[in-house]
Amino acid sequence: MQHSSNYISLKNPFRSFLMGGFECADHQNAFGERIDLIELTGHNRFIHEDYQRLSNIEIKTVREGIRWSFVEKTPFNYDWTQVEEIIAASRNNGIQVIWDICHFGFPDDMTPLHPMFARRFSHLCRAFVIKYRSLVPEGELIITPINEVSFLSWLGGDANGTSPYCINQGWEVKYMLMKAYIEGIEMMKEIDPTVKIMTTEPLINITSQDPSNVTSVLKANEKNQEQFQVLEILTGKMCPELRGKPEYLDIIGVNFYFNNQWTFPDHQFIPWNEIPSNPYWRSLHSLIEEVFVNYKKPIVLSETSIPEDDRYGWLRMITEECLTILKSGLPLYGCCIYPIIDRPDWDFPKIWHHSGLWDIPDPETLERKVHEESLSVLLEFQNNIKILNLKSLFDKTKICNLI
Repeated sequence: MQHSSNYISLKNPFRSFLMGGFECADHQNAFGERIDLIELTGHNRFIHEDYQRLSNIEIKTVREGIRWSFVEKTPFNYDWTQVEEIIAASRNNGIQVIWDICHFGFPDDMTPLHPMFARRFSHLCRAFVIKYRSLVPEGELIITPINEVSFLSWLGGDANGTSPYCINQGWEVKYMLMKAYIEGIEMMKEIDPTVKIMTTEPLINITSQDPSNVTSVLKANEKNQEQFQVLEILTGKMCPELRGKPEYLDIIGVNFYFNNQWTFPDHQFIPWNEIPSNPYWRSLHSLIEEVFVNYKKPIVLSETSIPEDDRYGWLRMITEECLTILKSGLPLYGCCIYPIIDRPDWDFPKIWHHSGLWDIPDPETLERKVHEESLSVLLEFQNNIKILNLKSLFDKTKICNLI
């Protein structure tokens, strides 16, 4: 199916199609321990070297987080030291940053269910934009207020896996996160109306394990549709009392991993790499097409990766899917490898995932070692993107000459 770009009024604001995401969670894990992944991966110490590595392979856009627990140690008092360092490093290396105000993690005295949560968060958003524009008065400012509200509300509200450590309160946590999200946007746009908002939500597929069971199929579909509640609230279609508006959604980021598809009700993960393909597995192309048809907004694959030895196969599949999406005319504006550098496990930080373009084989030295197979796929991916862009430019020139 070919898609017209007539719905899209936003020019692609990103400096590179391929992007790198630095793991920036600063949350409390399942054991109540504060996990600061910027510190554990050494990105705060090696940021210039990390950015230079990306520049060397023509990745010019990254995702970073400000780490709320680091910035606001006491209410309404902000330490922007680390943020200033990211801004300086990005400018010195020609890197564009997409900013997460809250990736995963809140200050010690805050949870989404706290009555002051939205106020504290919205003031943080306002203060960030003031700080950023004091250092970078011009240019695009693209912000994700809260990363993966859907997952965070499940992890903290239903699975007892992080703050506020609840069970069966996922909706309540999601509602309060979205209240803060929207109030944060309001505060930011008062300071700078040009701020662009990019959501970053899991892109999932839940399907019935028994297609002949109508009740099971309907229930699975209902659970599957819940992934869009964040977009519905943000645009004002759900919970209008939270003051969502269509103009608060500029770019839809979708986070897509190997375990994003499962059956209902047994929660069996659908394998992505079976030959022939598993009949329950949906292609990335079909899932992104559904999002675009529903929301008519440009899309970014804002997170994707896989651990260990499957990296080559996964990245090759992602490459093929992205090229298919682009050729179909869908407005896919970028693909972010997340994490771009290896990370430890949230709950067991001595275990490293080995899921980045660069591994960290020694947590003592934090030396980065490139994963050669992943690099080869990404370089080929970039080359194919250049060919597509040249063909698109040639086709437009040919049409202009005919006119």
